[in-house]
Amino acid sequence: MNVEAARAQMLGQQLRAWNVLDQRVLDVVRQVRRERFVPEAYRDLAFADSEIPLAHGQRMMTPSVEGRLLQALDLDPADTVLELGTGSGFVTACLAALAGRVVSVDIFPEFTARAAGKLQRDNIRNVELRTADGLALDADEQFDAVVVTGSVPELDDRFAGLLRPGGRLFVVVGREPVMDALLITVNRDGEFSRESLFETVVAPLVNAERPEPFVL
Repeated sequence: MNVEAARAQMLGQQLRAWNVLDQRVLDVVRQVRRERFVPEAYRDLAFADSEIPLAHGQRMMTPSVEGRLLQALDLDPADTVLELGTGSGFVTACLAALAGRVVSVDIFPEFTARAAGKLQRDNIRNVELRTADGLALDADEQFDAVVVTGSVPELDDRFAGLLRPGGRLFVVVGREPVMDALLITVNRDGEFSRESLFETVVAPLVNAERPEPFVL
């Protein structure tokens, strides 16, 4: 496989073709070596328009979905970001390149440990990795942006408490065969708005089957 040709094809035929046009995001996805975050058995699929299996029944999102979520969050170098679901660590690395600080949480110690090694290898130092249930975090800590890399059947109010005024939440909501990728924004008065971005299917977030209702 010609890695650089495959990377360029991914950027053009998947990200740009799916309206990922923010040059900052395109540059980051080009610079972060996606092939290094893919499990060895699936290395040849690193740039394919398909989900890639991980351990514990989890999956890497497609490159197009990763690009759309990075673009939707519109991150600033001063932002602090919470990622629920570290997974392979690829999105974590991209978030770290766009924001000032990233806290990434995964319920599986294996994912946290592997991501730590990959981030250290690439000299990414603005990420704090935690092994915990992302749905049981203390809402006293708030963030400029929150990204949920696994789907949830319905929105729940645990996410809202994690956002600062002006904060943005990316989350995929619903059940197969169709789910909605949503951007939730809280304004300076604490009021929430909701935007449906696109339809997709993403592996469920662990322990997300019984949410509390989310009220806009």
